Amino acid sequence: MSTLTKWNPFRRSEELQEWQPLARWSPFREMERMQNRMDQLFRSIATAPEANESMTVTEWAPLVDVTEDDREYLVKAELPEVKKEDLKVRVEEGVLSITGERKSEKEEKGVKFHRIERAYGSFERSFTLPDDADATKVTSEFKDGLLHVHLPKNPNAKPKAIEVKIQ
Repeated sequence: MSTLTKWNPFRRSEELQEWQPLARWSPFREMERMQNRMDQLFRSIATAPEANESMTVTEWAPLVDVTEDDREYLVKAELPEVKKEDLKVRVEEGVLSITGERKSEKEEKGVKFHRIERAYGSFERSFTLPDDADATKVTSEFKDGLLHVHLPKNPNAKPKAIEVKIQ
């Protein structure tokens, strides 16, 4: 039968001949270890011969700024390495939709990829149009990976004020 030993937070280092504290538990170190294990798991799944392509393509959404002045609303979308022909802008039932695809680079002989952090694949961003936006006069231009969508304001659309009686 084994004997019980009282727990001691310090251990004796035989090499240094002195008492040292045990290594403290770090939740951040444990989170990093767990993330590394998950990365290894998904990498092994994605590189398996029978893996389908959808497992290796990451979904992404472009960054967008929406601004307004007295004449129009302006939507700016960052779309680096997206070709104009892979991009579609449409307005339907009061919703502006920007869809497209950033295609991944093909592996070339003699070129090794050490790290791939940018996401590739299809994307879609949708925005509900404000009541005073004129959906029939929407224009857009695409240059240097930046899409500008201009939504002119309808001059006839006035904000409605409704007076509410207090009872």
